[in-house]
Amino acid sequence: MSQSLLRLAAFSACFLCAPALCEDAPFDLVIANGHVIDGTGSPWYTADIGIRGGRIAAIGELAGAAAKQRIDAAGKVVAPGFIDMLGQSEFTILVDPRLPSKIYQGITTEITGEGNSAGPLVGDARVEAGQALEHYGVKADWQTLGEYFARLERQGIGINLASYVGATTVREVVIGAANRAPTAAELVRMRALVREAMEQGAVGVSTALEYAPAPFAGTDELIALAAEAAPYGGIYATHMRSEGDGMVAALEETFRIAREAHIPAEIWHLKVAGKKNWGRMPDVIRRIEAARAAGLDITADTYAYTAWFNEMSAFVPPWAHDGGIEKMVARLKDRKARARIIKDIQTPSGAWDNEWDEVPGPESILVGVVKNPALHSLQGQTIAAIAKSRGQDPLDTLLDILVEDHGFTQCAVFGMQEDDVALALAQPWVSINNDSSGTSPEGKLGEEHPHPRAYGTFPRILRKYVREEHRLSLEDAIRKFTALPAQRMRLTDRGVLKRGLWADVVIFDPATIADRSSFSSPNELAVGMRWVLVNGVPVIADGQMTGSKPGQVLRGPGYRATAVGSP
Repeated sequence: MSQSLLRLAAFSACFLCAPALCEDAPFDLVIANGHVIDGTGSPWYTADIGIRGGRIAAIGELAGAAAKQRIDAAGKVVAPGFIDMLGQSEFTILVDPRLPSKIYQGITTEITGEGNSAGPLVGDARVEAGQALEHYGVKADWQTLGEYFARLERQGIGINLASYVGATTVREVVIGAANRAPTAAELVRMRALVREAMEQGAVGVSTALEYAPAPFAGTDELIALAAEAAPYGGIYATHMRSEGDGMVAALEETFRIAREAHIPAEIWHLKVAGKKNWGRMPDVIRRIEAARAAGLDITADTYAYTAWFNEMSAFVPPWAHDGGIEKMVARLKDRKARARIIKDIQTPSGAWDNEWDEVPGPESILVGVVKNPALHSLQGQTIAAIAKSRGQDPLDTLLDILVEDHGFTQCAVFGMQEDDVALALAQPWVSINNDSSGTSPEGKLGEEHPHPRAYGTFPRILRKYVREEHRLSLEDAIRKFTALPAQRMRLTDRGVLKRGLWADVVIFDPATIADRSSFSSPNELAVGMRWVLVNGVPVIADGQMTGSKPGQVLRGPGYRATAVGSP
């Protein structure tokens, strides 16, 4: 071959390769002298990391390499960006795309869509999402999940985001909020909506089976929907039908769905709820490990707090939700229907996930987020305290608040035991979720009273379970934050510090990283993150938020570029 052809071949090879790997160009950024914890669980080592074109271009000794910027990470940990396995930010990312509560934890990627998803958003699904959209002042100028993703890309986002398609959303589009099974024709339409969402980039199909109208869906319906996601490389993720008295049946249902739909399953926020169930986590773990030993691809995640956070309407039995929020509120106002609701709540039953029966008492229920401005002073107060101030029975107080807030209220519920939480966290197949939408101490979002996990989950694990209690090694905690969720979500180009992968990187001091958010004062950013890079771009630089929005929409393996579509 002539010299000119050799030169042309060399030029073509460099031109066709990823820009990050073209050796001659200076690095955009070099992170020097850090303790590299690469995400795999391996012990830390000292190395420099060179970043070019948003990707990791080199790892090694780079002291003499040309670079536009250098960061001295001496004494700091350098790790992959953290992956939030359930983030809930689909609407709040439209309010503040920077998501300060996330990035100050080191979160660079979020997976969202718990039962409900941002698309398809038509019919009753749009109506049911209306209160949240109105609350945040968001205009939904999209209908499909693909159009929602395009909206994110137009505005820019501070972190990477992927989404499931929610089985509840699909049900609402086709059936509404009715308490019945779909007809054969309706199920065909629901299956088609799942396929369309998978081709638009959904990472799987999800359920939140405690929250109406999701409990109205039978197991066969869920298997049918999950089976549509499976050929696209999708995952079935679930907030199970029960996390308390009905836990065993809920686990068996999850295993059956995974088995018959031939799909991996992720159990969100693994817990045993309710005082009478405390101490049952070893049995739950044995059942999951038996399912894994039998060949089912089952994993889980946790946020490692002893209180959950959900819609306060979950205290109302499922039958009272039939027809949607308007009809539930009407039943709460009707004397006869309300009496039946109270009787059902006060009667222990395995037929539904009765949270009132699970909590120690009304002092264990903390009002979080309200929509009605007249109720804003209740945020941060317990139902017991509010009932006392009103001179009311606590259960009547809870139901009255739902009426006054038109069913919108969210609350923290202290219903778990620390030993169960810590045992779940220690399992090698358990990763981490925030289970809270991205938020901010400022603006509209700062007016809310969220669960402290919204700001503190990942730093809290590093402080409490790694540094103080030594329940996890630092390397294993990082693995649970990075490589493990990346593996589960098929994010083959993230989650590990390796040449050629996207440069989602965090730099922090393991001696000072900590949460500051509490149940009494939740809107406090975590501390200790010195640098956070998303796709090679700093969103936190030397401890300060930059305002950059370099995040990407991460579409699932079934994505078809032409499949934006309409439902």
